[in-house]
Amino acid sequence: MTAPVAHSYVPTGPTGGRAYLRMVQQATADLVRWNLLPDYKYQDDFGEPRGRRVRHVTRIASDLAALRDAPGIFVWDDLSLVHFTPQMLSRTIFILHHYEPLEQDFPEAEEALWQQLFALIPQCAAVVCVAPYWARFLQGRGVTGTTVIYNSFDLEEIHQARALDRDICRAEFGFGPEQLAVYGGRAGYRKGTETVARLLAGAPDLRLVTTGRQLVETADSHHNLPRDAFLRLLRVCDVGVFMPVMHEGWSRCAAEALLMDMPCLLRPRAGLGDLAALTGQPAPALDRLLDQVRERAAAPAVERRRARTILTRHSLDYFTQEWRALVRRLLT
Repeated sequence: MTAPVAHSYVPTGPTGGRAYLRMVQQATADLVRWNLLPDYKYQDDFGEPRGRRVRHVTRIASDLAALRDAPGIFVWDDLSLVHFTPQMLSRTIFILHHYEPLEQDFPEAEEALWQQLFALIPQCAAVVCVAPYWARFLQGRGVTGTTVIYNSFDLEEIHQARALDRDICRAEFGFGPEQLAVYGGRAGYRKGTETVARLLAGAPDLRLVTTGRQLVETADSHHNLPRDAFLRLLRVCDVGVFMPVMHEGWSRCAAEALLMDMPCLLRPRAGLGDLAALTGQPAPALDRLLDQVRERAAAPAVERRRARTILTRHSLDYFTQEWRALVRRLLT
């Protein structure tokens, strides 16, 4: 028997949203046959980065037009939903990761597309948010019945990384025994690492660490690493400080840090605020951040375990069960 078709696009790119979509496709790979369109936002031939989301919406229009009468369901999470017909929307699971006008590099066109998107979301068969904040956000726009399915992690992989010899990991990345390693997350635009670097500058016992593709140059130590080395680096770090300007969907970086027993300071904004409230992490204070970092580095083990235990609810099994149930519902 041929499996039903699910249409989406290739989860290309380094963001948490692409990781989430990749996990959805993996979790349901034996339920549906995935038909994946190109994600033009992350294709290298764009050249000029400004307006890449708008160009993606334009370029994918013909691909979507060819699917108007195609059988199957859709799992979608970007602005190109504006091309969907009512019949396509009735078979669509839409994922809202976050909404951030500050990310719009062509705002005169992008914001108009967002408003069209918000008007279409209520016609979708199901709507998934990655944190309660975004479910409330949509409810304020008249979208009810959303489902929250949190970002999830391979807990066995995390457990193995947490068991690594910390001294060996610190030596690998050149940290001295008395040096505090402060993890600032991804070195991306609007992630707030510039502010963290400025407020911690001049402290000889601290070293700010960032990861991922380096879009801003602020950290004392930046690493763009494969997954295993990235987890070894997390094992090194003493404290996480996350002060994004943008409205985060959730923050996979912060959640991974907490799962590694790293006490954090989390700015309580949008989905990151949900994560802070769930795990009991305090907010960073601009006027005493250096003192806070040292205080958090001394957080007791029981507090670290409590935050980790809370997040272990978001296992791959949880994620797989939630998504398989949702996809099955649309297929019946």
